[in-house]
Amino acid sequence: MASTRAVLIDIDGVLTVSWRPLPGAVEALREIREVAGLPVALVTNTTSRTRASIARTLAEAGFEVTADDILTAPAATAAYVAEHFPGARCSLLNSGDIREDLVGVELVDDTDTETVPEVVIVGGAGPEFGYAALNRAFGHLQRGARLVAMHRNPYWRTDHGLQLDSGAFLVGLESAARTEAAITGKPSPAFFEAALTRLGVGAEEALMIGDDIESDVLAAQRTGMTGVLVRTGKYLPETHHAASGSPDHVLDSFADLPALLSRSTHR
Repeated sequence: MASTRAVLIDIDGVLTVSWRPLPGAVEALREIREVAGLPVALVTNTTSRTRASIARTLAEAGFEVTADDILTAPAATAAYVAEHFPGARCSLLNSGDIREDLVGVELVDDTDTETVPEVVIVGGAGPEFGYAALNRAFGHLQRGARLVAMHRNPYWRTDHGLQLDSGAFLVGLESAARTEAAITGKPSPAFFEAALTRLGVGAEEALMIGDDIESDVLAAQRTGMTGVLVRTGKYLPETHHAASGSPDHVLDSFADLPALLSRSTHR
């Protein structure tokens, strides 16, 4: 902690819930940047909005951030497809319009029955994840399309409680099509490495704070970062206790992070 030079922060469940700021989050982020002098990257598996849209929403809520501060799973997906499947025709199953962040990805319209997609991209779940859409994706996979998923999150927290996310459907697609998805967002090591590169620090100099113990915290720790779990958002005591490892630190909320950083510095 004493060698921390940058902070990676999950958004949903850490800074906000349903895009409403959690108590003390706005002030804590300002203190981390202005008082502690640490650069930050907001790293999120959110797939319903573009980076620009997220930045606008957070700014309206009081957070002093821009699109350049944000790394999303869709942006990471675009980079992954460009590297591994350049020029591939892709079918997108996602809730929300994220085309702006899928730079360079050739998307096939769902109404196009002539073109055979070479890649199926699965984003975040929502009303679009009905039988017809899932069965259409299954058909593409049976014909040899590769499966790329932005994350494996089985659920997320909203104002109405925990809601199913695409990870719950992804398991079914993988099982039925006898394939395994390439994951481009958290907990993919490449996703964290992209954020570290953007901040210009090594893993041992960075701290990752999240509400998902597996995808946020333990995944970051496996890359060499310090992991901090917060008891907000999707946090559940039973998930914490059943996890595959232990966080380096556990806080009640993101609002407690400046104090943790201050104690470490004074040591």
